[in-house]
Amino acid sequence: MQHKIKYFLRLSWLFLLSSVAFNTFASGYKVVLIHGLQTSQITSGYPIDVPADGASYWSEFWAQHADVRIDWPALERIEGKIASDYVWPKLKQMSQQGTCQPGCILVTHSTGDLVARYLLDNQANWLENAGMTPLNIVATFDIAGAGGGSELADLAVSVAQGTAGLNPLLEAAITAWLGGSIEGRLGVLNDLKVNNARQIAALPEARTPRLRFVADGTLFLGATKLFLKGTDDSVVATHSACGASRADNFGSCSASIATSGKLASQSDAVNGFMPHHYPMLMSDKYDHFSVINDRAEGKVTAALTSRQLLDGNAVNFNTYDEETGAWFWKSTYRYVENSANNSLSRLMLNAMR
Repeated sequence: MQHKIKYFLRLSWLFLLSSVAFNTFASGYKVVLIHGLQTSQITSGYPIDVPADGASYWSEFWAQHADVRIDWPALERIEGKIASDYVWPKLKQMSQQGTCQPGCILVTHSTGDLVARYLLDNQANWLENAGMTPLNIVATFDIAGAGGGSELADLAVSVAQGTAGLNPLLEAAITAWLGGSIEGRLGVLNDLKVNNARQIAALPEARTPRLRFVADGTLFLGATKLFLKGTDDSVVATHSACGASRADNFGSCSASIATSGKLASQSDAVNGFMPHHYPMLMSDKYDHFSVINDRAEGKVTAALTSRQLLDGNAVNFNTYDEETGAWFWKSTYRYVENSANNSLSRLMLNAMR
Protein backbone atom coordinates (compact mmCIF):
# COMPACT_ATOMS: atom_id res chain seq x y z
CA MET A 1 0.00 0.00 0.00
CA GLN A 2 2.82 2.37 0.91
CA HIS A 3 4.49 1.68 -2.44
CA LYS A 4 1.23 2.54 -4.24
CA ILE A 5 0.95 5.82 -2.34
CA LYS A 6 4.51 6.74 -3.28
CA TYR A 7 3.81 5.77 -6.88
CA PHE A 8 0.75 8.01 -7.11
CA LEU A 9 2.62 10.84 -5.38
CA ARG A 10 5.37 10.58 -8.00
CA LEU A 11 2.79 10.63 -10.79
CA SER A 12 1.10 13.66 -9.26
CA TRP A 13 4.45 15.43 -8.94
CA LEU A 14 5.39 14.65 -12.53
CA PHE A 15 1.99 15.88 -13.69
CA LEU A 16 2.46 19.10 -11.73
CA LEU A 17 5.89 19.62 -13.25
CA SER A 18 4.59 19.00 -16.76
CA SER A 19 1.70 21.43 -16.15
CA VAL A 20 4.07 24.12 -14.94
CA ALA A 21 6.35 23.52 -17.92
CA PHE A 22 3.39 23.74 -20.29
CA ASN A 23 2.11 26.98 -18.75
CA THR A 24 5.58 28.50 -18.84
CA PHE A 25 5.87 27.58 -22.51
CA ALA A 26 2.37 28.70 -23.41
CA SER A 27 2.67 32.09 -21.74
CA GLY A 28 6.40 32.49 -22.36
CA TYR A 29 6.13 34.81 -25.36
CA LYS A 30 7.25 38.38 -24.76
CA VAL A 31 4.80 41.06 -25.89
CA VAL A 32 6.21 44.13 -27.65
CA LEU A 33 3.86 47.09 -28.21
CA ILE A 34 4.15 49.46 -31.19
CA HIS A 35 1.61 52.27 -31.01
CA GLY A 36 -0.11 54.10 -33.81
CA LEU A 37 -0.34 57.73 -34.88
CA GLN A 38 -0.24 60.15 -31.96
CA THR A 39 -2.56 62.76 -33.49
CA SER A 40 -1.90 65.27 -30.68
CA GLN A 41 1.75 65.42 -31.74
CA ILE A 42 0.70 66.38 -35.26
CA THR A 43 -1.61 69.13 -34.04
CA SER A 44 0.62 70.52 -31.28
CA GLY A 45 4.10 70.17 -32.79
CA TYR A 46 7.30 70.17 -30.78
CA PRO A 47 8.18 69.81 -27.94
CA ILE A 48 6.64 66.38 -27.35
CA ASP A 49 7.26 63.67 -24.75
CA VAL A 50 7.58 60.47 -26.78
CA PRO A 51 7.84 57.97 -23.86
CA ALA A 52 4.99 59.57 -21.91
CA ASP A 53 2.75 59.61 -24.97
CA GLY A 54 3.66 55.98 -25.67
CA ALA A 55 2.80 54.94 -22.12
CA SER A 56 -0.52 56.78 -22.23
CA TYR A 57 -1.46 55.22 -25.56
CA TRP A 58 -1.64 51.68 -24.14
CA SER A 59 -2.59 52.54 -20.57
CA GLU A 60 -6.12 51.12 -20.49
CA PHE A 61 -5.27 47.48 -21.19
CA TRP A 62 -2.17 46.35 -23.08
CA ALA A 63 0.41 48.19 -20.94
CA GLN A 64 -0.02 45.80 -18.02
CA HIS A 65 0.35 42.75 -20.28
CA ALA A 66 3.45 43.81 -22.22
CA ASP A 67 7.18 43.47 -21.73
CA VAL A 68 8.50 46.17 -24.07
CA ARG A 69 7.22 49.27 -25.85
CA ILE A 70 8.66 50.81 -28.98
CA ASP A 71 7.65 54.47 -28.88
CA TRP A 72 8.12 56.85 -31.80
CA PRO A 73 7.21 60.46 -32.71
CA ALA A 74 4.56 61.25 -35.31
CA LEU A 75 6.51 64.27 -36.55
CA GLU A 76 9.23 62.07 -38.08
CA ARG A 77 9.35 59.61 -41.01
CA ILE A 78 9.47 55.82 -40.69
CA GLU A 79 12.53 55.32 -42.90
CA GLY A 80 14.21 58.30 -41.25
CA LYS A 81 14.48 59.18 -37.58
CA ILE A 82 11.71 56.81 -36.45
CA ALA A 83 13.90 53.91 -37.56
CA SER A 84 17.32 55.33 -36.66
CA ASP A 85 16.58 57.14 -33.39
CA TYR A 86 13.70 55.14 -31.89
CA VAL A 87 13.34 51.65 -33.38
CA TRP A 88 17.04 50.79 -33.73
CA PRO A 89 18.07 51.61 -30.12
CA LYS A 90 15.21 49.45 -28.83
CA LEU A 91 16.18 46.57 -31.13
CA LYS A 92 19.77 46.71 -29.84
CA GLN A 93 18.58 46.70 -26.25
CA MET A 94 16.25 43.76 -26.83
CA SER A 95 18.99 41.77 -28.58
CA GLN A 96 21.55 42.47 -25.85
CA GLN A 97 19.09 41.48 -23.12
CA GLY A 98 17.88 38.37 -24.94
CA THR A 99 14.29 39.57 -24.69
CA CYS A 100 13.04 37.53 -27.63
CA GLN A 101 14.83 34.26 -26.90
CA PRO A 102 11.51 32.61 -25.90
CA GLY A 103 9.82 34.34 -28.85
CA CYS A 104 8.31 37.80 -29.22
CA ILE A 105 4.88 38.80 -30.47
CA LEU A 106 4.60 42.37 -31.74
CA VAL A 107 1.23 43.91 -30.89
CA THR A 108 0.68 46.87 -33.17
CA HIS A 109 -2.12 49.36 -33.57
CA SER A 110 -2.87 51.49 -36.62
CA THR A 111 0.36 53.01 -38.00
CA GLY A 112 2.33 50.70 -35.73
CA ASP A 113 1.53 48.03 -38.34
CA LEU A 114 3.59 49.97 -40.90
CA VAL A 115 6.44 50.59 -38.44
CA ALA A 116 6.48 46.86 -37.69
CA ARG A 117 6.68 45.95 -41.38
CA TYR A 118 9.78 48.09 -41.80
CA LEU A 119 11.24 46.65 -38.58
CA LEU A 120 10.64 43.05 -39.71
CA ASP A 121 12.22 43.69 -43.08
CA ASN A 122 15.41 45.11 -41.57
CA GLN A 123 15.98 43.94 -38.00
CA ALA A 124 17.97 40.79 -38.84
CA ASN A 125 20.39 42.62 -41.16
CA TRP A 126 20.78 45.57 -38.82
CA LEU A 127 21.56 43.40 -35.80
CA GLU A 128 23.81 40.95 -37.65
CA ASN A 129 25.81 43.83 -39.14
CA ALA A 130 26.27 45.17 -35.60
CA GLY A 131 27.48 41.76 -34.40
CA MET A 132 24.30 41.01 -32.46
CA THR A 133 21.67 38.26 -32.57
CA PRO A 134 18.49 38.96 -34.57
CA LEU A 135 15.22 38.95 -32.66
CA ASN A 136 13.06 35.83 -32.63
CA ILE A 137 9.73 37.39 -33.62
CA VAL A 138 7.17 34.60 -34.01
CA ALA A 139 4.17 36.72 -35.08
CA THR A 140 2.56 40.13 -35.06
CA PHE A 141 -0.95 40.91 -33.87
CA ASP A 142 -1.93 43.89 -36.02
CA ILE A 143 -4.98 45.67 -34.64
CA ALA A 144 -6.77 48.03 -37.05
CA GLY A 145 -3.59 48.00 -39.11
CA ALA A 146 -2.71 50.96 -41.29
CA GLY A 147 -0.03 49.13 -43.23
CA GLY A 148 -2.00 49.78 -46.41
CA GLY A 149 -2.24 53.47 -45.63
CA SER A 150 -5.30 55.61 -45.01
CA GLU A 151 -7.14 57.83 -47.45
CA LEU A 152 -7.50 60.29 -44.57
CA ALA A 153 -3.73 60.83 -44.61
CA ASP A 154 -3.82 61.66 -48.33
CA LEU A 155 -6.54 64.21 -47.67
CA ALA A 156 -4.86 65.64 -44.55
CA VAL A 157 -1.64 66.26 -46.47
CA SER A 158 -3.63 67.93 -49.27
CA VAL A 159 -5.46 70.16 -46.77
CA ALA A 160 -2.19 71.10 -45.03
CA GLN A 161 -0.53 71.93 -48.33
CA GLY A 162 -3.54 73.90 -49.56
CA THR A 163 -4.16 71.66 -52.57
CA ALA A 164 -7.48 70.14 -51.48
CA GLY A 165 -9.62 73.07 -52.51
CA LEU A 166 -12.48 74.44 -50.42
CA ASN A 167 -14.39 71.49 -48.98
CA PRO A 168 -15.94 72.09 -45.54
CA LEU A 169 -16.96 68.43 -45.15
CA LEU A 170 -13.42 67.26 -45.84
CA GLU A 171 -11.86 69.80 -43.50
CA ALA A 172 -14.35 68.90 -40.76
CA ALA A 173 -13.54 65.17 -41.16
CA ILE A 174 -9.79 65.76 -40.96
CA THR A 175 -10.17 68.01 -37.93
CA ALA A 176 -12.36 65.39 -36.22
CA TRP A 177 -9.77 62.69 -36.88
CA LEU A 178 -6.70 64.66 -35.81
CA GLY A 179 -8.41 66.61 -33.07
CA GLY A 180 -7.26 69.94 -34.48
CA SER A 181 -5.39 71.51 -37.35
CA ILE A 182 -1.92 70.44 -38.44
CA GLU A 183 0.89 72.47 -36.91
CA GLY A 184 4.33 72.36 -38.50
CA ARG A 185 5.72 69.18 -40.05
CA LEU A 186 3.53 66.49 -41.56
CA GLY A 187 5.90 63.73 -40.46
CA VAL A 188 4.46 60.23 -40.65
CA LEU A 189 1.31 61.48 -42.36
CA ASN A 190 3.38 61.39 -45.55
CA ASP A 191 4.13 57.71 -44.94
CA LEU A 192 0.45 57.02 -44.27
CA LYS A 193 -0.65 58.18 -47.71
CA VAL A 194 -2.00 55.04 -49.39
CA ASN A 195 0.54 54.77 -52.22
CA ASN A 196 3.47 55.68 -49.97
CA ALA A 197 2.50 53.18 -47.27
CA ARG A 198 2.24 50.35 -49.74
CA GLN A 199 5.78 51.00 -51.00
CA ILE A 200 7.45 50.72 -47.57
CA ALA A 201 8.97 47.23 -47.17
CA ALA A 202 6.36 45.94 -49.59
CA LEU A 203 8.02 42.52 -49.98
CA PRO A 204 9.76 41.82 -46.66
CA GLU A 205 12.11 38.84 -46.51
CA ALA A 206 10.88 37.92 -43.03
CA ARG A 207 8.24 35.19 -43.06
CA THR A 208 6.72 36.31 -39.77
CA PRO A 209 2.92 35.79 -39.79
CA ARG A 210 1.05 39.09 -39.66
CA LEU A 211 -2.23 38.25 -37.90
CA ARG A 212 -4.90 40.86 -38.56
CA PHE A 213 -7.71 42.05 -36.27
CA VAL A 214 -10.27 44.19 -38.02
CA ALA A 215 -13.00 46.60 -36.86
CA ASP A 216 -15.89 48.18 -38.75
CA GLY A 217 -17.37 50.65 -36.28
CA THR A 218 -18.25 54.34 -36.38
CA LEU A 219 -16.49 57.38 -34.90
CA PHE A 220 -16.78 61.15 -35.44
CA LEU A 221 -20.52 60.83 -36.26
CA GLY A 222 -19.54 59.04 -39.47
CA ALA A 223 -17.79 62.12 -40.91
CA THR A 224 -14.61 60.28 -41.93
CA LYS A 225 -16.39 57.31 -43.48
CA LEU A 226 -17.31 59.45 -46.46
CA PHE A 227 -13.66 59.49 -47.53
CA LEU A 228 -12.57 55.88 -46.89
CA LYS A 229 -12.84 52.99 -49.36
CA GLY A 230 -15.25 50.15 -48.64
CA THR A 231 -16.01 49.26 -45.04
CA ASP A 232 -13.82 50.88 -42.41
CA ASP A 233 -13.30 51.54 -38.71
CA SER A 234 -13.54 55.32 -39.26
CA VAL A 235 -9.75 55.74 -39.69
CA VAL A 236 -8.49 52.88 -41.85
CA ALA A 237 -10.37 51.00 -44.53
CA THR A 238 -10.76 47.23 -44.73
CA HIS A 239 -8.18 47.00 -47.52
CA SER A 240 -5.56 48.19 -45.04
CA ALA A 241 -6.75 46.47 -41.88
CA CYS A 242 -7.17 43.09 -43.61
CA GLY A 243 -3.78 43.38 -45.31
CA ALA A 244 -5.12 43.39 -48.87
CA SER A 245 -2.54 43.45 -51.65
CA ARG A 246 -4.26 46.45 -53.24
CA ALA A 247 -6.48 49.32 -52.17
CA ASP A 248 -10.10 48.87 -53.23
CA ASN A 249 -13.68 49.04 -51.96
CA PHE A 250 -13.64 45.82 -49.96
CA GLY A 251 -16.39 44.89 -47.51
CA SER A 252 -14.90 41.93 -45.65
CA CYS A 253 -11.63 40.05 -45.13
CA SER A 254 -13.46 36.78 -45.86
CA ALA A 255 -15.31 35.59 -48.96
CA SER A 256 -17.81 33.69 -46.83
CA ILE A 257 -18.32 35.79 -43.67
CA ALA A 258 -19.35 39.43 -43.24
CA THR A 259 -17.69 41.58 -40.59
CA SER A 260 -20.95 41.21 -38.65
CA GLY A 261 -20.46 37.43 -38.54
CA LYS A 262 -23.23 36.61 -41.01
CA LEU A 263 -22.45 33.51 -43.07
CA ALA A 264 -23.04 34.50 -46.68
CA SER A 265 -21.07 34.93 -49.87
CA GLN A 266 -19.21 38.24 -49.84
CA SER A 267 -18.88 39.49 -53.41
CA ASP A 268 -16.80 42.46 -52.27
CA ALA A 269 -14.35 40.50 -50.08
CA VAL A 270 -10.58 40.96 -50.24
CA ASN A 271 -9.30 38.60 -52.93
CA GLY A 272 -5.55 38.89 -52.43
CA PHE A 273 -3.31 39.63 -49.45
CA MET A 274 0.13 41.06 -48.84
CA PRO A 275 2.77 38.40 -48.10
CA HIS A 276 2.18 36.51 -44.84
CA HIS A 277 -0.89 38.59 -43.89
CA TYR A 278 -3.72 36.57 -42.35
CA PRO A 279 -7.02 38.13 -41.19
CA MET A 280 -8.19 36.49 -37.96
CA LEU A 281 -10.98 38.31 -36.09
CA MET A 282 -13.47 40.86 -37.43
CA SER A 283 -16.22 42.90 -35.79
CA ASP A 284 -18.68 45.60 -36.78
CA LYS A 285 -19.10 46.55 -33.11
CA TYR A 286 -15.63 48.05 -32.51
CA ASP A 287 -14.14 51.22 -33.94
CA HIS A 288 -10.51 52.20 -34.59
CA PHE A 289 -9.78 53.06 -30.98
CA SER A 290 -12.02 50.76 -28.93
CA VAL A 291 -10.21 47.70 -30.34
CA ILE A 292 -7.22 48.25 -28.03
CA ASN A 293 -9.30 48.79 -24.88
CA ASP A 294 -10.82 46.24 -22.52
CA ARG A 295 -14.51 46.94 -22.99
CA ALA A 296 -16.74 44.31 -24.60
CA GLU A 297 -18.59 46.11 -27.37
CA GLY A 298 -20.33 43.13 -28.97
CA LYS A 299 -19.82 39.76 -30.59
CA VAL A 300 -16.79 39.09 -32.78
CA THR A 301 -16.45 36.76 -35.76
CA ALA A 302 -13.47 34.89 -37.21
CA ALA A 303 -12.19 35.09 -40.77
CA LEU A 304 -9.71 32.37 -39.73
CA THR A 305 -9.97 30.26 -36.58
CA SER A 306 -6.36 29.07 -36.47
CA ARG A 307 -2.94 30.14 -37.72
CA GLN A 308 0.50 28.70 -37.15
CA LEU A 309 3.18 30.99 -35.77
CA LEU A 310 6.78 31.06 -36.98
CA ASP A 311 7.90 28.62 -34.26
CA GLY A 312 5.28 26.00 -35.12
CA ASN A 313 2.81 26.80 -32.34
CA ALA A 314 -0.65 28.00 -33.30
CA VAL A 315 -3.12 30.68 -32.32
CA ASN A 316 -6.66 29.31 -32.11
CA PHE A 317 -10.14 30.75 -31.69
CA ASN A 318 -13.18 28.58 -31.00
CA THR A 319 -16.42 29.57 -32.72
CA TYR A 320 -20.10 28.65 -32.67
CA ASP A 321 -22.99 29.26 -35.08
CA GLU A 322 -26.19 31.04 -34.14
CA GLU A 323 -29.38 31.18 -36.21
CA THR A 324 -31.79 34.10 -36.29
CA GLY A 325 -35.16 34.57 -37.96
CA ALA A 326 -37.16 31.92 -39.80
CA TRP A 327 -38.13 30.82 -43.28
CA PHE A 328 -36.90 33.25 -45.91
CA TRP A 329 -35.58 35.59 -43.21
CA LYS A 330 -33.44 32.94 -41.57
CA SER A 331 -29.74 33.80 -41.21
CA THR A 332 -26.75 32.11 -39.62
CA TYR A 333 -24.02 33.99 -37.77
CA ARG A 334 -20.63 32.71 -36.65
CA TYR A 335 -19.17 34.12 -33.45
CA VAL A 336 -16.06 33.59 -31.38
CA GLU A 337 -16.74 31.93 -28.04
CA ASN A 338 -16.95 34.33 -25.09
CA SER A 339 -16.79 37.37 -27.38
CA ALA A 340 -20.07 38.74 -26.02
CA ASN A 341 -18.47 39.24 -22.60
CA ASN A 342 -14.80 39.74 -23.46
CA SER A 343 -13.21 42.61 -25.34
CA LEU A 344 -11.56 41.95 -28.68
CA SER A 345 -8.18 42.77 -27.11
CA ARG A 346 -8.73 40.27 -24.29
CA LEU A 347 -9.63 37.58 -26.82
CA MET A 348 -6.27 38.27 -28.49
CA LEU A 349 -4.37 38.17 -25.22
CA ASN A 350 -5.99 34.89 -24.19
CA ALA A 351 -5.01 33.37 -27.54
CA MET A 352 -1.34 34.05 -26.76
CA ARG A 353 -1.44 31.98 -23.58
